[in-house]
Amino acid sequence: MLETLKSLPDAPGVYQYFDGNDRLLYVGKAKSLKKRVRSYFRLNDGDVRPAPNLGPRIYRMIAQTARVETIVTESESDALLLENSLIKQLKPRYNILLRDDKTYPYIYIDLSDPFPRFELTRKVVKGKKVKYFGPFPTGANAILSSLYELVPLVQKKGCLKGKKACLFHQIGRCEAPCEGKITPEAYARLVDEAFGYIHHKKRLIGALKKRMALYAETMRFEEAAEIRDRIEAIGKIEEYSSADLARLEDLDIFAVDHDEERGAVVRLFMREGKIVASSHTLFNLHDEPDIQEVYRRTILEFYGAQTPFTATAILTAHPLEDADGLSKLLSIRIGKKIGIVTPRRGDKRRLIALALKNAAEILKQQRKRPASRLPERIAELLGLERVPERIEIFDNSHLMGRACVGAMVVWDKEGWQKQSYRHYNLDAKDEYGQMRQMLERRIESFGKSPPPDLWILDGGEALRRLAETLLQEAGVDLPVAAIAKEKIDAKAHRAKGAARDLLYTRDGIVQLMPSDPRLQWFQRLRDEAHRFAISFHKKQRLKEEKGISLLEAKGIGPAKVKRMLDYFGSFEAIRTADIRSLRDVLSQKDAETLFEHLKNIGKVPI
Repeated sequence: MLETLKSLPDAPGVYQYFDGNDRLLYVGKAKSLKKRVRSYFRLNDGDVRPAPNLGPRIYRMIAQTARVETIVTESESDALLLENSLIKQLKPRYNILLRDDKTYPYIYIDLSDPFPRFELTRKVVKGKKVKYFGPFPTGANAILSSLYELVPLVQKKGCLKGKKACLFHQIGRCEAPCEGKITPEAYARLVDEAFGYIHHKKRLIGALKKRMALYAETMRFEEAAEIRDRIEAIGKIEEYSSADLARLEDLDIFAVDHDEERGAVVRLFMREGKIVASSHTLFNLHDEPDIQEVYRRTILEFYGAQTPFTATAILTAHPLEDADGLSKLLSIRIGKKIGIVTPRRGDKRRLIALALKNAAEILKQQRKRPASRLPERIAELLGLERVPERIEIFDNSHLMGRACVGAMVVWDKEGWQKQSYRHYNLDAKDEYGQMRQMLERRIESFGKSPPPDLWILDGGEALRRLAETLLQEAGVDLPVAAIAKEKIDAKAHRAKGAARDLLYTRDGIVQLMPSDPRLQWFQRLRDEAHRFAISFHKKQRLKEEKGISLLEAKGIGPAKVKRMLDYFGSFEAIRTADIRSLRDVLSQKDAETLFEHLKNIGKVPI
């Protein structure tokens, strides 16, 4: 390592520290690799030691470092991007793991259209006159639905393609521009009315309450209940009227605070002088945090290449060492100049104080929550260095090699994260090959969706070793456990509290008592993955069987089935189509043959 330290390049790049077992400890970036990396070490007469001025956490890390690797980049901006990507994919032990990689929805409208519609997006939409509102951590769908409830805009994308007014015009929900019953100028006034509702949530909620009361009076209780739910969702969008500052326009505010156990990142979004929304991310601490890294990675994650940027500047509660480099990188990524500043006085400092106050309150509320020791006990059982916060569980399903599918479910400290569940259609016919195919595809997606803290597989030691090998080949340090269902009379036994399942870990086989909460925890995770896999398998098998029933008709081959699917969209639509619709796709003879075949097997109502 001494020779490596002596020959470090004086160039921007990324450095990586590895321990004696070749496990990745830390990833960092530097304007000068030579100056930055050497600052961690003291070189004396051929001896390499940690520098004496390091904090306890960094000192311990450097003491464990046995190897240093560097990657030179063209610029500091490239180093910033590479550092963030490597941390997400490789999960180094001493880097802080931020779990919030969500993109938030925006409401947008393309004003170049004569009769534009409001839509949701999470990416930049092409167009010179596209106007964005947001981001909305919560309530975006509720706001959008409410706009179309209250303002007679064009309700559906396809409405303008028709030349005749539809049902929405008859019930007063649309002014029928398709028949020329409203001019673009008059429609623009409706759009302005909708703008007012977006900007003033209290006005929007007031209008919804009136509409809800009207529906209740006319016995339309389901519609009233739907509006009630929308009001509740919009009400959750946090607003701070005390922070309304007329001369401030559009700002994104970031603040970080922490205590001994965890940290909080708070984001406030000010639009047209009003705080219109907020969100936060919690992260666990094992030592003192690197605040600079937290800000850097939070900002890079939030402003992706396709994220609409609706603010004029970014405010941070703490000065950033990399503010200039980060600003240049975001400016290139977004296509306009982005300033990152830390205000020290005045109105903008009040916004910073508000963000910090909210971060402190979030941490305070977390401390009040009763803590369960089960996660710590799981970490001890598996010999993990940190408590697993996010876990991915895998299972596969097939029927004698047919409809081979895989499933991944996700659990974290908040519970099941169903928006992160994934299905996989698999080609392999055996369980080992299916698991390999599924895990390889998941590893390929680490760049977009970072790895969790733990993998759990439904299977035995062979599958666990397979997963470890694949992860090692990808350079990812991720612990893997497997749970094998106990076999009683050659059948899997799943009775809660009675099953003696075996746990396979890197330290060997663990057999817990059936009543042990740790075993029951693993069983709950495994069973959810199994349920999800089975449900998808049944769906895929049904789809295959529907296709087979069509192929049984004389003269109907795979090519004609595909043509019908392209036209009708689903097997169910084909099965319920009338003879006239079938003739639009097939010849007269084939349409009559298929219609008769489906009628005979009871698929078409007579």
